[in-house]
Amino acid sequence: MTSTALPRTLPRAGVVDTVRVLGTVVLPTIARGVIIRRPPVVGLLERADADRRAVQLLQRLRRRYGSGPLRLRVPGRRMVVLLDHGDVRRVLAETPDPFTPATREKRAALGHFQPHGVLISQGEDREDRRRFNESVLDTPSPVHRSADGMVGGVRAEVDSLLGQVRRDGALTWAPYSAMWDRMVRRVVLGEGALADSALSDELRTLRATANWAFLHPRRRGVRASFLDRVEGHVRRADPGSLAGSVAAAPSTERTDPVQQVPQWLFAFDAAAWASFRALALLHSHPEQLARARAEIAGRDLDRPQDLPFLRATMLESLRLWPTTPAVLRESTERTVWEGGPMPEHTSILTYAPLFHRDDEHLAYAHTFDPEVWLDPARAADWPLIPFSDGPAVCPGRNLVLHVSSSILAMLLDATELGLDQAERLEPLPGTLDPFTLRFPVAQRLPVTQRSEG
Repeated sequence: MTSTALPRTLPRAGVVDTVRVLGTVVLPTIARGVIIRRPPVVGLLERADADRRAVQLLQRLRRRYGSGPLRLRVPGRRMVVLLDHGDVRRVLAETPDPFTPATREKRAALGHFQPHGVLISQGEDREDRRRFNESVLDTPSPVHRSADGMVGGVRAEVDSLLGQVRRDGALTWAPYSAMWDRMVRRVVLGEGALADSALSDELRTLRATANWAFLHPRRRGVRASFLDRVEGHVRRADPGSLAGSVAAAPSTERTDPVQQVPQWLFAFDAAAWASFRALALLHSHPEQLARARAEIAGRDLDRPQDLPFLRATMLESLRLWPTTPAVLRESTERTVWEGGPMPEHTSILTYAPLFHRDDEHLAYAHTFDPEVWLDPARAADWPLIPFSDGPAVCPGRNLVLHVSSSILAMLLDATELGLDQAERLEPLPGTLDPFTLRFPVAQRLPVTQRSEG
């Protein structure tokens, strides 16, 4: 007798497990706001420790079904969730072909305010726009070529914030966020955009609409007004800003430079949440706080600085609480996996918290350990992806880390802060709401302690 082996197929979750994934992983991610956060929902998710519950569910499914990719029973949609670190590495390394980042969901959301943005472009359009973005953002450089001008604007905004903090007696989210908006307009569009709060308001309106993706009609009038404002600032090309680098960047009829700018403005928002959480991490870990202060001691922070420990602190904040928890790709063709084939047009979900907080594999999963980022070999084979990875890694990674670490340094250099409700970080929660963190002023450092260069 002869036997014929049945073809292998990827494991498929049962109906109940699919519902659990949708209810525990997907819906909370959508509810908190994919494009702009909804603070009340983020607070509820912290109280429910939602991300920890999601990680624990996916760990159970990995033990039940194997390493996957695990197919979900979603009506009308092919969808898998990745459970194995090697599969995550493969998908990110083989982006954009055969795993495109321009997924159906992402095109529906970002199309509300940047329909020609690089994140939702494909083929030659994507290559052209990616090249332009990398040039303007000076992607390979730890410190941007225009950092001399940028740091002056950052310093002015931080000093203004510190004045309000001293009057109020505490650093809270509202003034920090307002400072951040002004700082981002300066860094991206230049001094002339500083007073253009309407630009930030219009972008918030468009992002709130984009949270609904397919379900909300386009606000075409608001988008036209917003893009006109952006174009005016880009045309002015203030030196010491990203807009000042646009004219020198490679550009063709495919590029649409103005529509690349909204991503630079909106992506900085996530760094505001991450930096506020990083401040909380430092103020709940005295040893690391002392090390951060030692790193900046004697430095002239009015000049561009590479601050490795504060950069690592930012990266740890993003590891512990990813600002992009759901990393999406879509297969453009049939692919073959160890467990079987995956059809084309399959939506692929990488839930970053699973791999960032996987205590079945990482000894430091639930601890604040900046050393992970100072010794890259420790995480070389594991997908720690605060800025994604592979060919679609965020081109603004270095710029964001430099600006945010500079702000942390300026705050630590000028003010002694405490942390209200520090018990929220003991132990480190799976979800941390940055919008309700409060840092009372303990003591202002004497001006003489600030470096004179």
